[in-house]
Amino acid sequence: MFDQSPEDGGGAAEDLLARALIDDSCTVAASLPVRGLPLTEAATVVFCGRRDLSTLQTYVTCGRRTGGARVPASALLRVPCDLDLADASDREEAELMYVEQATAMRDALVGADTVLDVWRESLARMAGGRVTVDHSLELPVRLPAHRLLPTALVATDSQLVVTAVCSARTLADGRPPMGIACAQQDLAEVYPLADDPERCMEDFLEHAAEHARELAWRLDRQEASVQRFLELNG
Repeated sequence: MFDQSPEDGGGAAEDLLARALIDDSCTVAASLPVRGLPLTEAATVVFCGRRDLSTLQTYVTCGRRTGGARVPASALLRVPCDLDLADASDREEAELMYVEQATAMRDALVGADTVLDVWRESLARMAGGRVTVDHSLELPVRLPAHRLLPTALVATDSQLVVTAVCSARTLADGRPPMGIACAQQDLAEVYPLADDPERCMEDFLEHAAEHARELAWRLDRQEASVQRFLELNG
């Protein structure tokens, strides 16, 4: 979590702004450690601003990164929930807006990680087999939305992946809309974060079974069509 609470106001903002992570590819970056996560344990949000490109982007990496640490690009997950300080009239107002928006990002990560931890037991029970926690930035499945943090649950036997996703928006609009994505091969569904994991799993497994039947039907038709074509050509 924050080392100081958001209610500390300007002092907390000054402290957060002082804990900078500098990387060769950035102009300046500020770090926000998030500790006590039930599944990920610790993560760090990196807000990276570049004057030359006029960009202010948000990244999340696993583990607690201290001020002055260098974080390689290969360890950073781009999350499209960026700071928006354009309406600040002066530095003091910008600091207050920074604390408010950084708090929204922190709360989003805590909520998503907590829900994933609840999903772990349901996934193990309904998907069968062992469930592992994967912190890879690249997953073996395609997702229909942006990932919120580099943590995913993987049912090893069925290769079913469950992870938290979000919609792209600025943090000035508050905590980003979030959901839980279930994905397997070329099938993916997103469920509300607060939905019951077992109900979601039942729904997804029904979709997966229907998808498998449809795929088998298409393959049978394709095989039959090829066979007839070969017969026509002797």
